[in-house]
Amino acid sequence: MKLQTTIPLTPEKNQIDYTSKVLLLGSCFTENIGGKLDYFKFQNLQNPFGIVFHPLALQNLVKRAVTKLQFTDADVFERDGQWFSFEAHSSITAATKSDMVMLLNELLEQFSSYLTKASHIIFTYGTAWVYRYIASDTVVANCHKIPQKEFKKELLSVQEISASLERTVSMISEVNTSVKIITTVSPVRHLKDGFVENTQSKSHLISGIHQFKNQLVTISNLQTYYFPSYELMMDELRDYRFYGEDMVHPNATAVHYIWEKFKLVWIANKTEQLQKEVDTIQKGLQHRAFNPNSDGHLKFQQDLQQKIEKVKKALPFVNF
Repeated sequence: MKLQTTIPLTPEKNQIDYTSKVLLLGSCFTENIGGKLDYFKFQNLQNPFGIVFHPLALQNLVKRAVTKLQFTDADVFERDGQWFSFEAHSSITAATKSDMVMLLNELLEQFSSYLTKASHIIFTYGTAWVYRYIASDTVVANCHKIPQKEFKKELLSVQEISASLERTVSMISEVNTSVKIITTVSPVRHLKDGFVENTQSKSHLISGIHQFKNQLVTISNLQTYYFPSYELMMDELRDYRFYGEDMVHPNATAVHYIWEKFKLVWIANKTEQLQKEVDTIQKGLQHRAFNPNSDGHLKFQQDLQQKIEKVKKALPFVNF
C-alpha cells in the first residue's frame, strides 16, 4: 500500500561540488538550504543584504551589483537611534548614517564580486505581496516596523513576476555568462497576510516563475531551473508535525527532508565521501567532554585535528 505521493526528481547536469561557488538570495528558507551548504563546507554566499522576500527587491539588489550603483545618504534613514535602508533587511543596521552607508557599500562590493564568479545562484521567492512606501512611491524590501499607514500593500501579478525574473536574469548575464540559475518558492507560509492571501501569493510566484521559464528566450546561454521546495512541503510532507511551533516554518525534519531531495538533484555524488568526513568533524567539534583533561579526550582531540588537516588538504578554503 502506498501512503504517500512523491514528486519525481532526477539529477541535473552541472551539479554543485566543492569547486562550485553558490550564491543564495531570498526568503528565510534560503538560510535553511544555505545552512546545510555551510555545515558541509561548500563555498557559498548567503543574502549579503539579509533576508529579502519578493522578486522586485532582489531585482533591485542585482541591478545595484551589476551597475555598481553605490548607496548614498539618500538611501538610508534613522529610526529609534539606528540607521536602516529600505533595500535591506533590519539585521543590516548601524549607529550612524555614515557607518550605514559604508556598510551597505561594503556589502554591495562583496555581492558584486561574488555575482561575477558564482557557478550557481539560488533564488528563493517568499511572497508576491509587496509594500510601496507612499512618500517616495517606491516598493521596499523591508518596512522596518514603520507604521503600516505609510505604505500601500500590493500583490504582484503573474506578468510582473515573470518580467522581473527576466530583467534579473538578463542583468546577471551581463557579468556572468555561465552561471546556473535555480529558482524555488519558499515553503514558509506568510499567514500574517491571511490564509487566502498566502495562497494567492504562492500561486502568483509559481505561475510567474513558470511563465518566465516557458517564454524564456535564451539569455547569453544562461540556464534556469526550478526546484520544487514548496511542492515538497505541500505534497510530500502533508502534516503539521513537519512544522515548527509557529505552524508557519518547516521544522528541522522538514528542512532535512527537502535538503536530501535537493542533494539528489543538485549535489554531485562525488562529494559524498567528503561530506561524510566534514560531518564527522562537525559532530566532533560539537562534542563536550565530561573530563577535558583525560587521556581519552586528549587522544580524541588529536584524532579530530588529524581529520581536519586531511579535509583541509583536499579543501584548502575550508575553516572549522
